[in-house]
Amino acid sequence: MVSPNLSPTEVTLIRLLQKNARQTNKELARAAGIAESTCLERIRSLQQRGVIVGYHAEIDLRSLGRGIRALISVRLQPKTSRSVRAFVDEVMAARETLSIDSVTGADDFLVEVAVHDVESLGAFVLEHVTSRPDVADTRTALVYEHHRNTIVVEPLGPAP
Repeated sequence: MVSPNLSPTEVTLIRLLQKNARQTNKELARAAGIAESTCLERIRSLQQRGVIVGYHAEIDLRSLGRGIRALISVRLQPKTSRSVRAFVDEVMAARETLSIDSVTGADDFLVEVAVHDVESLGAFVLEHVTSRPDVADTRTALVYEHHRNTIVVEPLGPAP
């Protein structure tokens, strides 16, 4: 199923860019079977419409000395808009933080971090999480392996 907002050519371009965003416009046009001017126009349109929101280099965290990854579940109490904003701002400012997801269920957040060693993980949790008076509970899970889909085009539900 392809979003009605995306043409088959746009889906092809998105897939190609997700595989290798460093391809030239000429290479993309050739692979998609379209003219270079059409390719450039379609990619600009995808960017303007907010379908393509950026281009990123994927980094091997181990090569930066950050080989320990962990997921930290956090529950705030009381949970107010001010405490939520303050928590997200502080934790996102920490260099160890990779992402924060606001989640449903018993926890409020799932924080993903990458650190040098287990001691650094403990220091992060103490300094940025459990030291906050509004943090009611945390659980930390070490990540053994991480797998991620890099090609995501088709929506799973109705188009927005």
